[in-house]
Amino acid sequence: MENKQTSHIIEYSTLLTILLALFVLTGITVGVSYVDLGKLNVWVALLIASCKGTLVLMYFMHMKFEGKVLVYSFLGTIFFLGIMISFTFWDIAFR
Repeated sequence: MENKQTSHIIEYSTLLTILLALFVLTGITVGVSYVDLGKLNVWVALLIASCKGTLVLMYFMHMKFEGKVLVYSFLGTIFFLGIMISFTFWDIAFR
């Protein structure tokens, strides 16, 4: 049985673009931390962190090129993590 391995080569320009996007999102994170958004501060921080995490996962960790089983298992994990985080927020909000 032959084991074929495919190489996923991402161009340096794409990696540089993603890196610059991560720098911009980090700057936005720092900028937003100085703005009082009330209860939205946590949600904005989570949204920006999710965007940064998605970029790292898709391009630097090559999840973009993985099979469907691995992608579905990862999405399932994220779904259940979201449920657990929402339970935590719900518990804190109604104390």
